[in-house]
Amino acid sequence: MASVVPVKEKKLMDVKLGELPSWILMRDFTPSGIVGAFQRGYYRYYNKYINVKKGSIAGLNMVLAAYVLFSYCFSYKELKHERRRKYH
Repeated sequence: MASVVPVKEKKLMDVKLGELPSWILMRDFTPSGIVGAFQRGYYRYYNKYINVKKGSIAGLNMVLAAYVLFSYCFSYKELKHERRRKYH
């Protein structure tokens, strides 16, 4: 028989749409909770892509893609005006 897991202990991908508001409200939004979430994400990324025996360029490519996307979003306001300007 399937065991019942409390909503607080479920991962985001396991939460149903109706349970999402209560799952979000149970998260820890204190500064230490946010820092802990970033640390867990960093260590998960590091151990999955960087700290491996046979590494590849995939981990570094993801960091580069995130940097390019962040830079584009940051400079979108200026780029938006450039595409409508006529050069004549």
